[in-house]
Amino acid sequence: MIPDKQALREQLIEHLAERLSGFDKSAREAHAEATHEQNKAENKYDTRAIEASYLAEGQARQAADVAASIQILEGMVLRDFGLAAPIAPGALVELEANGGAAWYFLAPCAGGAELLTEDGPVLVVTPQSPLGGAMSGLKTGGTFKLQFGRERVLHKVRSVH
Repeated sequence: MIPDKQALREQLIEHLAERLSGFDKSAREAHAEATHEQNKAENKYDTRAIEASYLAEGQARQAADVAASIQILEGMVLRDFGLAAPIAPGALVELEANGGAAWYFLAPCAGGAELLTEDGPVLVVTPQSPLGGAMSGLKTGGTFKLQFGRERVLHKVRSVH
C-alpha cells in the first residue's frame, strides 16, 4: 500500500513542532540562566554567564530554523507524480536495494526524520543529501549507485508518487 503524502507531511510538521517547543523551552532556560544574578562574573575568568548566553543564542537560532522548516512544509504543494514524472521535492519514492524495498519522502527540509505508517517507516530525505541528490530527476525504473563504506549499492526506483 502507498503511504498518504498529506498524512506524512502532517506527521513531519507535528514532529518539527515538538522539536520547536523543546528548543524554545531550552532557549528560555538558558537566557534565564545567563541573566540570573547568581551568574554574575566573580572575576575575569568566570565565564558562566557568557557561556549561558551563547547557549541561549544557539537554541534560539535552532528554534528559528525549525520554525522556518515548518512554514516551508506548510506551503509545499503536494502534487501527484506519474510514471514519467521526474523525482522532485514532494515526491514519495519507493526504492529497491539489496533485495529489499523502502519508502522515502523527498522534502525541502527536515531530512533524517523517520515517519511511521501502518505499512512501515518512511525516511525523509532532502535534495542536498547523497540519497536525495542521487534520486532527484530520476523516473520510475531509473537506477543509481551510492557508496556505503567500501561497497557501491545499486538502487532502483520502483515507484514515484
